[in-house]
Amino acid sequence: MTTSPVPTVRLTVAQATIRFLVNQYSERDGVEQRLIAGAFGIFGHGNVAGLGQAMLQNELDPEPDGGELPYIMPRNEQGQVHAAAAFAKATNRLQTLMCTASIGPGSLNMVTGAALATTNRVPVLLFPSDQFATRYPDPVLQQIENAQTLDTTANDAFRPVSAFFDRINRPEQLLPSLMQAMRTLVDPADTGAVVIAMPQDVQAEAFDFPVEMFAKRVWHVRRPPLERAALDRAVALIKAAERPLIVSGGGTIYSEASQELRAFAAATGIPVSDTQAGKGAINFDHPQSVGGVGSTGGDSANHLADQADLVIGIGTRYSDFTTASHTQFKNPEVTFVNINVKAFDAVKNAGEMLVADAREALVALTEALSGHQVSEAYAAEVAAEKAAWEAKVHQLTHLGHQPLPAQIEVFGALNELMGDNDVVINAAGSMPGDLQALWQARTPVQYHVEYGFSCMGYEIPAAMGVKLALPDSEVVSIVGDGTYQMLPMELATIAQEGIKVIFVLLQNYGYASIGALSESRGSQRFGTRYRQGGQGASHTADGAKLDVDIAANARSWGIDVIEVHTIAEFKDAYRQAEASERPTMIHIETDLYGPNPPSSSWWDVPVSEVSRIETTQAAYAEHLRNRAPQRHYLR
Repeated sequence: MTTSPVPTVRLTVAQATIRFLVNQYSERDGVEQRLIAGAFGIFGHGNVAGLGQAMLQNELDPEPDGGELPYIMPRNEQGQVHAAAAFAKATNRLQTLMCTASIGPGSLNMVTGAALATTNRVPVLLFPSDQFATRYPDPVLQQIENAQTLDTTANDAFRPVSAFFDRINRPEQLLPSLMQAMRTLVDPADTGAVVIAMPQDVQAEAFDFPVEMFAKRVWHVRRPPLERAALDRAVALIKAAERPLIVSGGGTIYSEASQELRAFAAATGIPVSDTQAGKGAINFDHPQSVGGVGSTGGDSANHLADQADLVIGIGTRYSDFTTASHTQFKNPEVTFVNINVKAFDAVKNAGEMLVADAREALVALTEALSGHQVSEAYAAEVAAEKAAWEAKVHQLTHLGHQPLPAQIEVFGALNELMGDNDVVINAAGSMPGDLQALWQARTPVQYHVEYGFSCMGYEIPAAMGVKLALPDSEVVSIVGDGTYQMLPMELATIAQEGIKVIFVLLQNYGYASIGALSESRGSQRFGTRYRQGGQGASHTADGAKLDVDIAANARSWGIDVIEVHTIAEFKDAYRQAEASERPTMIHIETDLYGPNPPSSSWWDVPVSEVSRIETTQAAYAEHLRNRAPQRHYLR
């Protein structure tokens, strides 16, 4: 029997990559969308004539069987990955963006962004450029040489921070690699940074690729159901519990299980606390919503967590902030039931493992627990804790603090001004802690705080990514002066592309979060204030403020800036920014020293056991007292 030749098309490896990507789609619950919605890229000699040429060709002459891959030119390689991660998070991991960078420092700049994406379990697709596969120009410009082996390159730094990593040394390797890459991007359990390193000569190498490789392909995002035996075990534990508490994480939102969570909580009366990634899965005014839990949580959730005899984790990875470094759940009899699509997370805290999609598991549990409710006494306690904390939140966000406003007053004003489907963004420092305790989210989309990798510099590029994903939402990114000075350059991209976002710049001349932590651990805010002066003065409060004019700097990038001084002026400025069609920054100076929400929990940051400094000695004694309840949960 003779076989017909397989139809082929001659393309470079880079051209084949782009043509493949424009034909990939994701699907869940019957809704399809293009998986790779667009591209960022910063070009150098490592990719300008490879992926750069392929993207140019796609723009001038879109692929006949897939169309155009929209391209945006960013300013920083780390920033483009943050924007892609934020885009993926805003689309509930059903879409993402690709990023490419040149060899050496350009590609290495993407490593931090890759780590952020993998830590937060959000998909990004990265194409770092690599050294010549032929090794003729060896070492090529910006190549790191390794005397022990010739097959290790700078891009091997991506391996520990990637969900999938490969290197294409021959054109024949491209198809199987891209298939595994797409599989990882849509896997709800194992997604993260997908990295395909491309030697610069291989990018430009031509090959006869099978035409079938470029047919439309739909990747179905799975919803693993809850197996019956696991359901029965969970139901028995829930029915036996007297003080159950739900900890809802980001997996609830990614599964789009908010409606099912609200229904389950209403039917059973079980209170729902939330993590940073999970805030908004249940609306704050739901009777069973008790707010943030853990190191930066509020009194309502933490008081209930202290005494909970059963913790039901839904889509949470139980970070140290959620468990308060394993001191939050103090009941010696506490047990855990963990609903998670990833077995690695479901087993944490020796929990009963319900390895399933959050929405599917909640539907099954609601049906199986029909008629079951918590006791009237416990329901009354939950209601009292909720009411007391909400009253405290109102007080804290309306302080009238003088002479400078407190940042928590700015957050309170934003919470009142923003719409249900608007998005607030933040990442690092003291602000995520205040926001988790105080922000009253009304929808799953409203709260976008990256606190898995807690990466300073995320907020500005993230605003761009979220706005690209949700063009009809008002996107508001809260930026501290510290994070601004680390990664402001995507403001130029935002101005270049006419992307309307609002930035709230809090100027307090220092690192508020780490300063407060330093002081509480006996290190006297060393190295956390921006001060001028000679030797030593910049490390203490003695020097004059280093008055960096961030407002002028932001204007120079091409965005509008409104400078305000009071909360009343801030509210007026927000309404002005909201009405504008241009990207706008509202600049306000806030008090470096707080106040902040009261703490009802702890976070384990080790203190020096021996010291000649009295404040450190006192802090170590307090550290020993606070860590006394720390333990592994083994029941």
